[in-house]
Amino acid sequence: MRIVRLTEESRKNILEDLLKRSPSQYGAYQKKVDNILAEVKRDGDTALFSYTKKYDGFETDETTIRISEREIEKAYEQVDESYVRIIRKSIANITEFHGKQKANSWIDTKPNGVVLGQRITPLESVGVYVPGGKAAYPSSLCMCIVPAKVAGVKRIAAITPPSRDGSVPPATLVAAKESGVTEIYRAGGAQAIGALAYGTKSIAKVDKIVGPGNIYVQLAKKAVYGHVNIDSIAGPSEILILADETAKPHYVAADLLSQAEHDELASSILITTSKKLAEEVSEEADKMMATLSRREIIKKSLDNYGFILVADTWEDAIDTANEIASEHLEINMQNPWEVMTKIRNAGAIFLGEYSSEPLGDYFAGPNHVLPTNGTAKFFSPLGIDDYMKKSSIISYSKEALESEAEDVMAFAEAEQLTAHAASIAARREKE
Repeated sequence: MRIVRLTEESRKNILEDLLKRSPSQYGAYQKKVDNILAEVKRDGDTALFSYTKKYDGFETDETTIRISEREIEKAYEQVDESYVRIIRKSIANITEFHGKQKANSWIDTKPNGVVLGQRITPLESVGVYVPGGKAAYPSSLCMCIVPAKVAGVKRIAAITPPSRDGSVPPATLVAAKESGVTEIYRAGGAQAIGALAYGTKSIAKVDKIVGPGNIYVQLAKKAVYGHVNIDSIAGPSEILILADETAKPHYVAADLLSQAEHDELASSILITTSKKLAEEVSEEADKMMATLSRREIIKKSLDNYGFILVADTWEDAIDTANEIASEHLEINMQNPWEVMTKIRNAGAIFLGEYSSEPLGDYFAGPNHVLPTNGTAKFFSPLGIDDYMKKSSIISYSKEALESEAEDVMAFAEAEQLTAHAASIAARREKE
């Protein structure tokens, strides 16, 4: 891996390079996505089935688009029981963690007859996009479905691209069933997002769409926002590690490579003040890469977006980490908890040398659907709140209204909204 001295100029250049990976930068794909969405909105199932045949090679119709319970039962026969047990343990951890996020409705009653409150209710329906093709990730499916189930969402529809024979990876079907999905459809790409957003005869419209996907899926989610809600526009995976001279080079290198194998646009960055550690991690990464199955992808990822930055001070290192706002941030230092208090921007923070990032991907419980491309400055991980909505409650007695009427009317009249003022005045007239 390349070693770069951290300066103001190198930080600026790296930030510019990382932003180029954002789905928002790929406008060349937008017209194609918009055309697909327009057809699905206009022609419904006809367009959905046509694009499924065109892009996935599977000829489907209203009788085969939905995966049957028998197919799901068969999937259990094809998945090793030990893997099913692991999925269940992971789901139990995800359920426990997200259960602690759940907020309650509340009411506040004042002596003057004013009652104010907030009612929290789950969304009625959610669509979960599950990537297929080269990369099928049951773990992402669990992370998207389980919080919705915990929140109390009644209808959870999963949608995933099929193989040419119409099959879906058995592990995907098992994970979906175990997580609490209510229906699964075989369709992918922008056309699947359109079906969830607008509704077709075969697939009813949902209130929100969540889940990862390729550039077409992300741009389609962006385009349908407003017709439905979405979780975020997810970019490529990324990890940033803060490590001091006490860190084990082998651990650090392994964690950097764990993200680089996702895809060629993934970003893996180490920031340290130790030149010795930087050199040792670089050597370890080069040795380890040669033994890994996805080494070609890892090499391209590291060549384009992999950096070992040597900072003059820890203040510079931490400032850079906050500026990058990485999806995953590991603090592999002597005092990780103390350093953590100085981190403002990160999707998930892993503390200590035994808190490897894959724990978060699969098993620990916190959600691994995280903000990318610097959006951790203003976005949060997927969680219970993404599947809930809030309604304000307002109740005034006659006496309470009378005590505030003059102020409310004055405010309305100052904005020249006389009908607003009249609405209050009407309740002060003698009956």
